[in-house]
Amino acid sequence: MNIKYIYLIIISQIFICCNLNQNITRDYSLSQTTEAITLLGDTLISPVIKEGKSLDQFKSAQKIYFENQNDPESLIWYGRRAAYLGYYQKAINLYSKGIKRHPKDARFYRHRGHRYISTRQYDKAIKDFEKALKLINGKVDQIEPDGLPNKKNIPLTTLNGNIWYHIGLSYYLINDMDNALEAFSNRSVSHKYDDNIVSSAHWLYMINRKLGDVEGAAKVIDKVNNEMDIIENMSYHQSCLFYKGQLKESEIIIDDVALYSLANWYMYEKNDTLRAKKYYQKLLENGNPYSFAFIAGESDWNRLFK
Repeated sequence: MNIKYIYLIIISQIFICCNLNQNITRDYSLSQTTEAITLLGDTLISPVIKEGKSLDQFKSAQKIYFENQNDPESLIWYGRRAAYLGYYQKAINLYSKGIKRHPKDARFYRHRGHRYISTRQYDKAIKDFEKALKLINGKVDQIEPDGLPNKKNIPLTTLNGNIWYHIGLSYYLINDMDNALEAFSNRSVSHKYDDNIVSSAHWLYMINRKLGDVEGAAKVIDKVNNEMDIIENMSYHQSCLFYKGQLKESEIIIDDVALYSLANWYMYEKNDTLRAKKYYQKLLENGNPYSFAFIAGESDWNRLFK
């Protein structure tokens, strides 16, 4: 074989390998971008990522995806790891890619819908969850593995439960309480574990109070008690106990859920708009702008006070 020809082949292979490596490097580097504009007009920018476990997990998920690009599981985890780093737009793009490749896999609509909530695109979220519900109809439910495992490393939720939970939240955020009530009342939302019972009970209590159904609100938290085995939803648990009068306000551990719960409690139980407003303000000034409690507080504020 001609030496010159062999030389050209070697050079071309080196060039191809270099390009592949550059592509991988570009993918590993996460570029900051606008992730969302809040309902209050604030711009949320993706964070600067530091070296550590979360970034290592993202890189690992990406590498696995590159090696298994036809595997829906690897693409889902690639998107989930991007979202855990606060790169929601990247996650949405990855899930959209998954929908094109695997249009009958409800998981891509479920996860993209979740991140549409994070980025305040509620109508798009509802459409995704509605599609996901059609795809899971008649199929056996499945446990969803946790990307951020709890202290007992027990996955608590299912695919069906998460779809119904998140579409319920989406309806709640646009103040469609009737549809929110129907979604959160689906049995799969409160699947098996006490954690799921208290998280759904919290939102159902809020929904019923907003609908003016005091009796209905009391009924949904009736089974919540101090003896429950709560693994990760301590915030929802303490809020439900507070609604029942089994926990004093001074005993509540303050976090986003607590602030949102107190704001609503003062609004609907005490008719104290001024006190409620102070809790809303504290939440919106100091909370995590991607927590569901913060997003719900933002939605309420926009509707009640803006």
